[in-house]
Amino acid sequence: MSALPVFGALLAVPVAVAGWLLPRWLPPAVVRLREWIFARVNGTEGIAVPGPLVGPEHFTRLYADPAADGRSRGAGLSDLFWYWLAPGPQMHQEHLEPGERYRTVARTTRRVLAVSHQRSTELAAASARRILAALPADRSSRVRLRDLMMPIWAEVYHELVFGEECPPEVRALIVANADDVVTALKCCGLRHMRRRDRLTRHLLARIEAGTSPVTLPEPFTARETAWYLQGAFFNTAVVQMSEAMAHLLLAVAQHPATQRELLAGLDDAGEAGDRVLDRVIDETLRVHPLFGVAHRVTSAPIRLDDAVTIPAGAVLLFNYLAFQRTGPAADDTFDPDRWRTLDRRAAHFVPFGVTANRACPARGVAPVMMRAVTREVLRRYALVSTVRHSRSLPSRGPCFLVPAGVRPPGRFRLWLMRLADNWADVRRSLVQLVLGSVMVLDARRQRLCATYFEEVRR
Repeated sequence: MSALPVFGALLAVPVAVAGWLLPRWLPPAVVRLREWIFARVNGTEGIAVPGPLVGPEHFTRLYADPAADGRSRGAGLSDLFWYWLAPGPQMHQEHLEPGERYRTVARTTRRVLAVSHQRSTELAAASARRILAALPADRSSRVRLRDLMMPIWAEVYHELVFGEECPPEVRALIVANADDVVTALKCCGLRHMRRRDRLTRHLLARIEAGTSPVTLPEPFTARETAWYLQGAFFNTAVVQMSEAMAHLLLAVAQHPATQRELLAGLDDAGEAGDRVLDRVIDETLRVHPLFGVAHRVTSAPIRLDDAVTIPAGAVLLFNYLAFQRTGPAADDTFDPDRWRTLDRRAAHFVPFGVTANRACPARGVAPVMMRAVTREVLRRYALVSTVRHSRSLPSRGPCFLVPAGVRPPGRFRLWLMRLADNWADVRRSLVQLVLGSVMVLDARRQRLCATYFEEVRR
């Protein structure tokens, strides 16, 4: 009988060690399993760029080739992306095939985003002030940075589209829609199409009432215009800007020297202050690029060199993170000072895509708006966080915002934040495995993209 307590004590040691290591090994293992399931369901996905066949030296050249112009038709991944971006994924600017429909939509988007830097700054700063004013000024706030940022960009893009301030109830519609899209994309939750449809119906009502300044000409229908506005501005723009700001503010929170440098130049609204902030923005987008993999379908053979010719109909998978981990800035160390001497043209740095092939239409206004919002946050708060910072950021960026004069969280609270984040990652990885598998199978069953192009050909 006396051996039982000894055996129990001996057993407790490996159990404790396994429990301590679980947050380190289980989430990456589950991610690999999820990727294997996705590949099994979708089949061969395409040619990785960079990868075994195409090196990083060909990335920009191949991306910019006129024959790398197909966007959705013929790519197995398209069914999955259309499923995640519904409703109306066939009207999403990035999923339109080349031709007059795409050119019309792209012109409309450029017109909406053709605003001056001063106007961009004013819009973003005013919205940030309104949202931040709701936080307490006498104590620290523990927030999820992506959630904090989403209402800001909902207001900004509503005003850009409609030319008027965003009512709170409409902001709630936009945030619910955008949050549902990005949550499904990260496999942290299933799609809720009724939630998304509420925004579609609101947009459609405005278009049919003639109160939307932005419309698409005939033969586009009012519903197609609603889907376009929802996909381009109230899905992609709101999500991407919220993600970008969450990455930026989390990087600032976790690098005190960078935060001090930004604070020292906070009141410098001239070029010197902008340069400091721009270096931090660039470094954030280098270490944590917003785009994961962009796929293009070749419409004709592309000859890269004597040894490599990409055939027509090939699916090219442009991996932004892998490309930015090559060249003169190949590491993942966060160091904004590298941009004092690093030549952007020489660095493998494509934060907004490749100009010759559907670069992000907001690339001109996005950094300006990010500067404005960052300044508004730093004028009010010190930022502190101990969570894991990954490119996908499924945690949504837990962070303490500490008002001036308020004592920052102590070591114990920061340790608890790290511990909670580690174990949340374990739970979340299992949720992503289950829900991701469900959605990839459902997308395969619905075949939204393949069915659309089959019907177009009839």
